[in-house]
Amino acid sequence: MKPANTQPSLPPTSGPQPFVPARQALASLALSTLLASLGASVTAVGLPVLAQAFDASFQHVQWVVLAYLLAITTLIVSLGRLGDLIGRRKLLLAGIALFTLASALCGLAPSLGLLIAARALQGLGAAIMMTLTLALVGETVDKTRAGSAMGLLATLSAVGTALGPSLGGMLITGFGWQALFLINVPLGLLTLLLAWRSLPAGQAAPVEKVRFDVIGTLLLAAALGTYALAMTLGGGHFGGLNVSLLAAAILSGGLFVRTQRRRPSPLIPLAMFSDRLLVSGLATSALVATVMMATLLVGPFYLSIALGLPSAIVGLVLAVGPCVAALAGMPAGRLADRFGVRPMRLLGLATMASGCLLLSLVPPTLGIAGYVTAIMVTTLGYAMFQTANNAAVMAEIPANRRGVIAGLLNLSRNLGFFSGAAVLGAVFAAMLPTNGTSTVSPEAVADGLHVSFAVALCLMVLAGFIAFKYREPEPLTACQDTAGRP
Repeated sequence: MKPANTQPSLPPTSGPQPFVPARQALASLALSTLLASLGASVTAVGLPVLAQAFDASFQHVQWVVLAYLLAITTLIVSLGRLGDLIGRRKLLLAGIALFTLASALCGLAPSLGLLIAARALQGLGAAIMMTLTLALVGETVDKTRAGSAMGLLATLSAVGTALGPSLGGMLITGFGWQALFLINVPLGLLTLLLAWRSLPAGQAAPVEKVRFDVIGTLLLAAALGTYALAMTLGGGHFGGLNVSLLAAAILSGGLFVRTQRRRPSPLIPLAMFSDRLLVSGLATSALVATVMMATLLVGPFYLSIALGLPSAIVGLVLAVGPCVAALAGMPAGRLADRFGVRPMRLLGLATMASGCLLLSLVPPTLGIAGYVTAIMVTTLGYAMFQTANNAAVMAEIPANRRGVIAGLLNLSRNLGFFSGAAVLGAVFAAMLPTNGTSTVSPEAVADGLHVSFAVALCLMVLAGFIAFKYREPEPLTACQDTAGRP
């Protein structure tokens, strides 16, 4: 992948080396990933209890989840760039500390408003952790083992997603809703201590003086925030409010691009997007996330209505996907190290497409076995793709650009989740009666599953085409190298 400026990039191992094994540094990054993922998944199961505790409606209490996700989505790229400028180790330590402090504030919040505010702070810390753990892999792990390291991070992220609902249920039952957040305090302190002792000091800020792009940060946050709200508000109905928010997102995005062309030190140098491999990695990541969101949205309805399963069994079946991702992450990383990240990326997309095909055809008569088999194939493909794609995109990034590229990778995934909730959610809803799910027939839900994943299959074919066509970086020319100068 070509560098974004003419300043020579520093090798990942330059500068002072840590006095502890690299495994400890990688363990601190893995724990950071686990905490950020757990923070997103552990609270969903507690929303009914929180609504009762604060005497609030679902529309109000859902902001306990939305505030966390919005903070991550709107700031993740800016925080990655900030880490490039002031030092990734320093900012990651601050992010872990902020996440831990915000977790304590959440557990002690006396009102719903303060809880939501504390969750936004927690999301800010999580955004730092999610971005900089990915960026710091290049400074802590040898390049030949980058795939395995990415696989470990993917595994811990999946473990956090799978563990959240069951752990949350046990914590609420035994200790009350406060324990959903206070559990992060000792874990956060342990992660902070391990990261402080093990992470390398890294490289200082670039030789030339570069200012942080505050205007670009505000415009990008406005564009991403309004887009995320446009995709999530309205309960599946895309009305006037959604259209207005989407228009605001387009306007803010246009202003952001215009300012980036003129800024001497832009938040995101637009010349980076002339790199075909980078654009391919971001586009396919968004498409894959869009498809994975469909499994989270449609699956519960299919299991409970079409198959008639009780809630307890539905929860167990839904945990199969994250468990497969957790088990497949590290083997997928080792395979990427052995056979190359780009072939493994294509194999992951092909496997996901096979899973979508199975989901678009599976008859309810096959019961749990048919659904679980298709989900296992889909999730296995996702684990292979995600590990290989992250390693491919981050492979040749200059040291002073790792943070912003890691932020873009995480952002593409989050935007895919929001888009999947809106687009594939609307496809599924179009197959159901307009008077709600209480009168829907099992046949209609099964048809909704089939149509939704037929559309998902088309998206996977598109992702495969993009990944195959732009699987190699474009040769760097002197003109392009100059254009990439920040």
